[in-house]
Amino acid sequence: MKSSVLTRYRVMAYVTGVLLIVLTLSVIAEYVLHIDGASTATGIVGFAHGWLYVVYLIFAFDLCTKAKWPLGRMVWVLLAGTVPTAAFFVERRVSRELAPKVIGAEKVAEPVEV
Repeated sequence: MKSSVLTRYRVMAYVTGVLLIVLTLSVIAEYVLHIDGASTATGIVGFAHGWLYVVYLIFAFDLCTKAKWPLGRMVWVLLAGTVPTAAFFVERRVSRELAPKVIGAEKVAEPVEV
């Protein structure tokens, strides 16, 4: 597996996680605290999170298929972008597991100098 597959998954996991936290805070500000302007923030952040979550799903699916994970594990990774802060924990665990495989694959692919 190429390192770019893991890198783009990691970037989208962080982006999705941050936007989901911001969305959660804006929903709390709108419906619990009744702050003026929070509905605008909720709409904008919700729209951004929704579209970027689709990108996250594509990259996470690509990662899971290249790692040859079973369906249950794939669903676990794909749903991490729907629970606030879960994307950070899942990303860390996935990165720890796949980093040695990526490094090993890159070492094998390097040309040997004569």
